Amino acid sequence: MNYQHNFNTTISDKDVFSEIVREKEDVGYYNLVHQDSSVFKEYASGVKQKNIVVIGIGGSTLGTYAIYKFLKYSKNLTKKLHFLETTDPVDIKSKIKNIDLGDTLFIVISKSGTTIETVSIFKYINSLIKCDSSNTLVVTESDSKLNEYAKANGIRNFEIPKNVGGRFSVFSAVGLLPLAIVGIDIDELLDGAKEVYDSFFQKGQTYKRVLKKARFFVEYKNSFNINVVFSYSSRLEGFNKWYIQLWGESLGKVDINSTRQGLTPIGIIGPIDQHSFLQLIVEGRRDKTVTVIKVDDFDNDLKIPHVKLKGLEELDYIDGIEFSSLINQQADATIESINNLNDIPCDVITIDTIDERSCASLMYEYELLTSTCAKFMYINAYDQPGVEAGKVILKQKLKTLEK
Repeated sequence: MNYQHNFNTTISDKDVFSEIVREKEDVGYYNLVHQDSSVFKEYASGVKQKNIVVIGIGGSTLGTYAIYKFLKYSKNLTKKLHFLETTDPVDIKSKIKNIDLGDTLFIVISKSGTTIETVSIFKYINSLIKCDSSNTLVVTESDSKLNEYAKANGIRNFEIPKNVGGRFSVFSAVGLLPLAIVGIDIDELLDGAKEVYDSFFQKGQTYKRVLKKARFFVEYKNSFNINVVFSYSSRLEGFNKWYIQLWGESLGKVDINSTRQGLTPIGIIGPIDQHSFLQLIVEGRRDKTVTVIKVDDFDNDLKIPHVKLKGLEELDYIDGIEFSSLINQQADATIESINNLNDIPCDVITIDTIDERSCASLMYEYELLTSTCAKFMYINAYDQPGVEAGKVILKQKLKTLEK
């Protein structure tokens, strides 16, 4: 008897891991943890400008912003990092208004080198100040049009490897270079990511967490299609935005059986969204999983003062409590209230402290989780045909506009 089939059954953890190990040979983000950072640090040491402006969008900015937002209030940084991402004219003018362009290094980042939003903003900057080798550098692929521009104008270029996708590129020159320039320890970032890499590929605790979580998400995706990251620190606002792009663009795909797949990402901030989205989680449809992210040590001792407010005496029990303790108690109360319902899948990630290793560990683990979910779903995590179609239409429309 001869037998052929195209059935794609539930894949085992062993097979998924084998697929990831094989994929590591071709997909570049996995191995960024092993790179030599000296070229970035060497360039960073020579930058004199006080303002660093990253011009880019999506994967060119979100990861860098996530790390900068997380760390900037805990570091004595002598330079400011700014992001020009959107073609909203009000946003562009308001940001530039507050930057001394004469004391600015512009970092133009585009993997393809032809991103319309990025080139549009860079053209506008060029109308305000001369951009040359003294105040501009480029981060792009080696054979892109943007690299051709850099070579023609003697501008320094740092390469984005072809096998590293934009939304997975934070630990490449895309993120490491601007972060090194403003004074963030990029070796600590890489070490944090490397710890997660080792734990995963040596089948340690990260391997167990990621495989279990990915399998649950995929096996129950028809019941719990929405994945809510509830971050209890405003410093994680940038991480939430990065996660939404990573999750949405990687997992919203058509699988090998032409079936539409996807896990919808939502990022919210506690305690702010306790007063809005939590109501939907608790009493709304049971179509959501919740991941609460806490920070154990905020490295801040700000306290609620012993101030008497007439008419509010019944709340005096909060006097003397540190705000960091308050926000973690708020997180714990939310977690307990969700767990008491017994029908909302919920897990908790606790970050040790506000430092480079903690941030990088979290982000690298989410990259691994994304890749693992994609393997379980039989989809390609690294393309984005839905986005590319819109880019083609946009270019066609812009070419027909009357100038």
